[in-house]
Amino acid sequence: MCATAQAQTPHHLWFDRPAEDWERESLPIGNGAMGAAVQGGVTLDILQFNEKTLWTGGPGTREGKYDFGIPADPQTEALTEIRRELNTKGRLTPEYVARKLGRKAEAYGSYQNFGELRLTFPPSGEISGYRRQLDISEAIARVTYSADGVRYTREYLASYPDGVIAIHLKADRAGHINFTAELNIPHNRSAHRSVRQGRIAIRGKLLDNGLAYETQLQVIADGGSLTRTNEGGIRVSDADTATLLLAAATDYAPVYPAYRSTISPHKTVQTRVNRAHRKGWSALRAAHVADHRALFDRVSLHVNELPLAPSAGKQPPRQKTAALFTNIPIDQWLASYGSGNSAADRALEALYFQYGRYLLIASSRSGSLPANLQGVWNNSTTPPWNADYHTNINLQMNYWPAETTNLAETAIPLFDFVDTLHQPGNFAAEKLLGARGWTLFLNTNIWGFTGTIDWPTAFWQPEAGAWLATHYYEHYLFSHDEKFLRERAYPAMKGAALLWLDALVPDPRDGLLVVSPSYSPEHGDFTAGAAMSQQIVSELLRDTLNAALKLGDRAFAQQIEKTLDQLDPGLRIGSWGQLQEWKEDLDHPENKHRHVSQLFAIYPGIRSLPAPLLDAARTSLEARGDAGTGWSRAWKINLWARLGDGDHAHRILSAQLRQSTLPNLWSSHPPFQIDGNLGATAGIAEMLLQSHGQEIHLLPALPAAWPSGAVSGLRARGNTTVDMWWSKGQLQNAHITAYSSGQLKLRLPQNGNFSLRRASDNRIVAQSEGAHIKIFNVQPGESYLLTKANSEVTRK
Repeated sequence: MCATAQAQTPHHLWFDRPAEDWERESLPIGNGAMGAAVQGGVTLDILQFNEKTLWTGGPGTREGKYDFGIPADPQTEALTEIRRELNTKGRLTPEYVARKLGRKAEAYGSYQNFGELRLTFPPSGEISGYRRQLDISEAIARVTYSADGVRYTREYLASYPDGVIAIHLKADRAGHINFTAELNIPHNRSAHRSVRQGRIAIRGKLLDNGLAYETQLQVIADGGSLTRTNEGGIRVSDADTATLLLAAATDYAPVYPAYRSTISPHKTVQTRVNRAHRKGWSALRAAHVADHRALFDRVSLHVNELPLAPSAGKQPPRQKTAALFTNIPIDQWLASYGSGNSAADRALEALYFQYGRYLLIASSRSGSLPANLQGVWNNSTTPPWNADYHTNINLQMNYWPAETTNLAETAIPLFDFVDTLHQPGNFAAEKLLGARGWTLFLNTNIWGFTGTIDWPTAFWQPEAGAWLATHYYEHYLFSHDEKFLRERAYPAMKGAALLWLDALVPDPRDGLLVVSPSYSPEHGDFTAGAAMSQQIVSELLRDTLNAALKLGDRAFAQQIEKTLDQLDPGLRIGSWGQLQEWKEDLDHPENKHRHVSQLFAIYPGIRSLPAPLLDAARTSLEARGDAGTGWSRAWKINLWARLGDGDHAHRILSAQLRQSTLPNLWSSHPPFQIDGNLGATAGIAEMLLQSHGQEIHLLPALPAAWPSGAVSGLRARGNTTVDMWWSKGQLQNAHITAYSSGQLKLRLPQNGNFSLRRASDNRIVAQSEGAHIKIFNVQPGESYLLTKANSEVTRK
């Protein structure tokens, strides 16, 4: 899509005042490893910052009790006892099972606030024209205001290419930049401070585990002077401009069992700051914007902005509607959502979609840890849920939009992280389940925790490894990268599958293989063969079977086939037409629990299901209702999209914006959790394009609220990219680019006849057709244009 078209959909959010609440009003920037929250005060600007590896707990804790969650002796005897009781009683309370199989987590630790950069400015006269803005298309935050006849501007960015957070301050009159910069570090660590040549360096160790850390701030002034303050800060006086460069690191290394690097954080930080200093602000900013836009610009979304039809093979022109919304602060824009201004509502929805993509880019880049419960942003030393990695849906949800919204690179940290869990996960499989392979349970940290905790209603999720392993196969399906499949995906998948070849047990009631004990997160009693457990294991085994056949591992494929033949699939229709959550018909139609775990096979599952099961899933969703926390609503958006009900998906998206979104557009559980943002972005993509079940479905769940629009750059399984334009609720054309050879199966909306031509020569593509189905062969690098017969596009 052309740059001018992109510019007309709002890609920024702004406030007309500094932030008063970190969680609700700060503006996030990040480069994957580091994050910061821009608050933008006029006399005191606090930039709270993070670095993902600063964690308490783990190896080296003072108590020396960290054991990765794994008992010294196998607990298979207790596991056998629980299975035996389930066979006779059918159900066991979570509290009872937790006493038998749960363990108190020792020295688990939590993600830490690294510190604060505090900028203190001299008092000034009346402030006017204040604006604090985040441009998500460039990943730059900006504060502007006027005081005493001078216009001041600050820009903030978190550079991935250079590994620093940078701030640039300027004024429209020379000699008017005056401030003091200080670094504040929380008191749960030792701290040695040095200040020289415009640089503040603080290094030390966490008192909890001895993790070494360092942060450096370089202050550069153009004109004026730099002086050291008595408090260990740096004062800038009468400068024309100033640049601040901030870097932070620890001696963490993702290597079991010590998790410590031989490279000091001092060397890492010093190198980054020195390099950025030599590069200079202009070059650093340009490299940052180019790097970010190379990812962000791949996808554009415009809703209800289409006055004219496009020329064949080109994107349509846009009305300049953005001006209607860019002059409204984001908190007011969000507060007015749903009050009757349809154009403003649609623009906010498009912004929210792109904001999720921005957050994923900012919190997950190659070389960093994956996005945690809060992405990379955390202002506490005791954050909610440790700001860790919950693997009964939350970590997985963070990466739902990675492939579909053309950000596959952001998933690499997830694969890197899961790879590090295989070795401790082997011990979890052996000691906790008596099995080969690897797995983990409800949650993990950066220290390889793969065992159980003692929280009764959320401690047992041995299918977590299986679920995470399916993400590898999804990456292959979208990319057709056979090297990745062979060298990275298949080892992870085979290890996760091997566990279930050992750990599944026959149900004495019908002889089918089930997960036992099994728990449907975070709901009900323990049983054998709960729907989600069976569906996840089935998904993994089928993925691994396909990979084994592709790679020629026929012996293992035969083992999987034998198990699949005996596996309970976890798909049953209950007494009131619902898709059962448990193997027994225990669902209550009045239950409104936020989890809908029995619907895993609908989404994120990737196989086509017969109509009766889809109808049963719809009955279950309707009974559970549309309410929920931020992440729960996000999941329901995806589920309703998969069921083809765009209006219902949009209804939940609207509720997400009204009730589960903070003024800065962060999703709220509460408190703030990033999974709601990322899951909702995935849901919007799923409303527009689906490619599960070995077919590409165009506009499968378009809501009536979006009668016209255009999207470009969405990705489909089969290594393809899709652009679409629709008008009056009907698809008008689509542009499909293939990057691998093969056969595509295209499912079209039922709104007319379409022709399919090769874009390079406008020749009709040979195809076999069914009812609204086109099947055709594609070649790498070729594009194919689908146009509606008798449309304005066709007549041109």
